[in-house]
Amino acid sequence: MSAGRVNAVKPPPGKWADLSRRVASTLVLLGIGVMLAVATGNWLRLAMAVISAVTFWELAAMTGWKSPRLHPGIFGAWRPFALAIIAFMSQVVAHGFDHPAAILALLFPLIAGIPGAQPRDRWTYAIFGAAIMLVAYGLVGFREDYGLNFVLWLMGIVIISDTAGYFFGRMIGGPKFWPSLSPKKTWSGTVAGWAGALLLGLLLWRMGRGDVSLVWCSPLVCLAGQMGDIAESWLKRRAGVKDSSNLIPGHGGFMDRFDAVTGAVLATMLIGLLTALPAVN
Repeated sequence: MSAGRVNAVKPPPGKWADLSRRVASTLVLLGIGVMLAVATGNWLRLAMAVISAVTFWELAAMTGWKSPRLHPGIFGAWRPFALAIIAFMSQVVAHGFDHPAAILALLFPLIAGIPGAQPRDRWTYAIFGAAIMLVAYGLVGFREDYGLNFVLWLMGIVIISDTAGYFFGRMIGGPKFWPSLSPKKTWSGTVAGWAGALLLGLLLWRMGRGDVSLVWCSPLVCLAGQMGDIAESWLKRRAGVKDSSNLIPGHGGFMDRFDAVTGAVLATMLIGLLTALPAVN
């Protein structure tokens, strides 16, 4: 083997090789927090409708459009784009009409898109699609009904979980949490995320910035965010893709950045249905 060939061989990536992707995720989440801080009313609703549309476009692509055995469905090759438009308009309708039935508009992209998904992915499309619509709708509701600090608490849990999980997982290592779906996620990093969320809830309570339920709600929401990450990893493996899209150059798509937020918001909505949500002052 020549010297040139030897020099061309690249060393295996280190355990910090994906640090830039983690930094990008954190910046995106911070951007959401800033957006929610400055956007209210129709601007906030418009922003969440756009996020709904983009993530729906990615979901449609992963559940039919990229498959060589695509059944074109009712929208043909334009199905992902058409579904994104329907998702956008559905959020606008759901938020724009002061009537209890308006929330049913969130079902429109599900009804329109299920026939065009691959037969094996129709339930996948329906479940993930429902999650996308509920989360975008729910974030607006949280901001308007519970205030900015409540939403920043949610975002803080996701950021702390992701950051603590990444660094402690890389430094401590150990057994994998779910190797078949997320080969890099370790038990040490997962538990570190729970601990970070617990400390955040405890700190806010002790500082008088919320009630005691933050202490137990925070780790639960953290776990749900981690499961959102796992669920999206499963979806990408099922679709045979590395990222949900290439919309964020070098860092994947919107679903890759919002997966943990999705799990966290859905868990918070469920907690709100079962018991009172924690107060965050």
